[in-house]
Amino acid sequence: MQRFKGKYALITGGTNGMGFATAQQFISEGGKVIITGRSAETVNQAVEKLGASSLGIVSNAANMKDIFSLPEQVKQYTENIDLLFVNAGYGKFASVESADETHFDELFDMLVKGTFFTVQQVLPLMKGGSAIVLNTSVVTEMVVPHFSVYSAAKSAVQSFIKTFAAELTEKSIRVNGISPGYIKTNGFNNTGLSPEQIEEAIQSIVSTIPFQRFGQPSEIANAVLFLASQEASYIHGTELTVDAGISVIK
Repeated sequence: MQRFKGKYALITGGTNGMGFATAQQFISEGGKVIITGRSAETVNQAVEKLGASSLGIVSNAANMKDIFSLPEQVKQYTENIDLLFVNAGYGKFASVESADETHFDELFDMLVKGTFFTVQQVLPLMKGGSAIVLNTSVVTEMVVPHFSVYSAAKSAVQSFIKTFAAELTEKSIRVNGISPGYIKTNGFNNTGLSPEQIEEAIQSIVSTIPFQRFGQPSEIANAVLFLASQEASYIHGTELTVDAGISVIK
């Protein structure tokens, strides 16, 4: 299937996990991908794995200078973006008592400011018929202790889906969101937990998931590309939850 032949995707945070899997799938369906990442090393490694249909840009989703320079860097490769997957981000644990301003600003700068201004800056490169997919999280529907700041930031991203959709309807640009549950990525590496704590957390979480397993990044990629495809041409302003039912099955 070549659903994306001749099309370009820009995927932030595309060097690993869900972003990388989405890039792989987009390429396998005929498209070309521009990924971003925070370091030249990880970007170059990802591009080497993805192959000739991929391009990389070193860009930090929490850095406004990087975000504002993103359009000019993208235009070195293409004048049009058909899919913008705003995926960059990670979570960190902190209790209400221990969270400080640095923790708060780090997550809100990356997830809220980063998402908003990435969309704002890339919009001039998007035409009617293109699609924006925001990465939210199942934590907006579940209580996860010590994740209050992350949950709040992702809730703000969730709200962008509807407001962006309302504003971009006249441009015929569809806006939707993907809400992943527990996915097998390296996301835990940024939480501040030790390897032992990570393994303990994973084991305790698995037993609560209806399918008794973490999701695969490819399962998120399939959902993202469905939302970006013509099969989803009448889906706008919504959020697709991919979490094995954990947020609704108690």
